Amino acid sequence: MRKIILAAAIATSALGLAACSETTETEAEETVDAMEADADAAGETVEATTAEAANDVEAAADEAADTAVKTTDEIGDAAEAAAADVEAAAE
Repeated sequence: MRKIILAAAIATSALGLAACSETTETEAEETVDAMEADADAAGETVEATTAEAANDVEAAADEAADTAVKTTDEIGDAAEAAAADVEAAAE
């Protein structure tokens, strides 16, 4: 009789563990799914931020290039004016 009671207790414990394991497995799957969604969202945010930063850098580089061209033109104009003044003074 003791063996039957012990076997019943073991069977009950095994069923309890099996049910617990199924719940744990489901919760683990849900956690993994949530982590995957979070990783996807983070990846999209990084991608958007990187694209925005690249556009900002490109715009700043274009502006710097335009400023450099303008400055170079102004220096060239000033040099021509100085040369003209020197020629006029030499005459």
